[in-house]
Amino acid sequence: MPEHLAPTHGRLGSVWRWSLAILISLVSWGAIAIAMSEANISDERIIGWFFVGDIALGILSFCLVPMRHKWPFGIALATNLMATVSGSSAGPATWTMGSLAARHWWRGLLAVAPAAVLAGIVQERLYPGEDDLPLWASIVFGLLIAGIVIAVGWAMGSQRNLMDSLRERAHTAEREQQARVAQAQAAERTRIAREMHDVLAHRISLVAMHAGALSFRTDLTREEQSTAAKTIEENAHQALRDLRDVLGVLRDPTAPTDAPPELPQPLIGDLVRLVEEERAGGMRVNLDQQLTGDVTDNLGRTAYRIVQEALTNARKHAPGTVVDATLAGSPAEGLTVTVHNAKPVGRVRHALPASGLGLIGLEERVTLAGGRFAHGPDPDGGYLVYAWIPWES
Repeated sequence: MPEHLAPTHGRLGSVWRWSLAILISLVSWGAIAIAMSEANISDERIIGWFFVGDIALGILSFCLVPMRHKWPFGIALATNLMATVSGSSAGPATWTMGSLAARHWWRGLLAVAPAAVLAGIVQERLYPGEDDLPLWASIVFGLLIAGIVIAVGWAMGSQRNLMDSLRERAHTAEREQQARVAQAQAAERTRIAREMHDVLAHRISLVAMHAGALSFRTDLTREEQSTAAKTIEENAHQALRDLRDVLGVLRDPTAPTDAPPELPQPLIGDLVRLVEEERAGGMRVNLDQQLTGDVTDNLGRTAYRIVQEALTNARKHAPGTVVDATLAGSPAEGLTVTVHNAKPVGRVRHALPASGLGLIGLEERVTLAGGRFAHGPDPDGGYLVYAWIPWES
């Protein structure tokens, strides 16, 4: 991230801490200087230490502050021990003890806090003033100051941990949202692929069957060839229309568009038209509907796709055989769909390639609707597709 775009709260917090530490050291050093002037201290050793040694230790303690992250206990203990003979080290000592408290390291505080109290007692004796506090008052005052610093540092550490936890939760929620979006996109792609297969495989298989007949049958009259070519053209156009309808249904309904309303998806009543189209294409299909009650749109669409895929597979792998499609059920019993074709006679010429995705898509449809799905060859050599779906799916 560019430096001018980096967050500034960290830098501002650091400046605030340094300013506070310098202020505490200046106040402590100035208070000692005032007390010494009022007491008329003339000891050259004490005066020399105050103006040289005290300030040198104060500068050293400030230099140790940045290392508190690596050695929090050691730096806190060292600066507080320096504060016993250096009033200008009071700021770094306070800062490092508060930093140790922010880490909630109470074992380290058990050693640093007594050092902080000891610093006040020793300074009171090292730099005597006009009115020295009694020992008990120095201890009470030192405990009060240490307690305030530790309490403030502990609270700041708790707040920091809370913010870190909230930030981590936000990152986790963002990652989970991205995962949900990716999952939804994958599910949508799967749904589109399933709809494409169910719609186009039916039409394209008709086109391929008639095209194969034209290339295989050399004895057709011009009228028969013209009829087959017209069938191919009609199914190709219908495939394009079906594709447009599917894309219209899958389009986001909230997206603004000037296009006219799309055609609805097929329902249970469209099965008759589907069977008539198959019969017109040369298939022998028997449809038996034994339904009691109103079939919902979702249930009817699922049943339509099952029959459509089963008829497509029969045309591809068992052309010329009789196909029996049966739908039976009621709201109490559920809907049962069975499609059976007889064993193909002879070798299938120009068999269309099998993708294996149609039956997988049907099984997924039925499973999502809460039903059961099965398919496979029967003992007589034919093929059976079976599905049971709850009525209120």
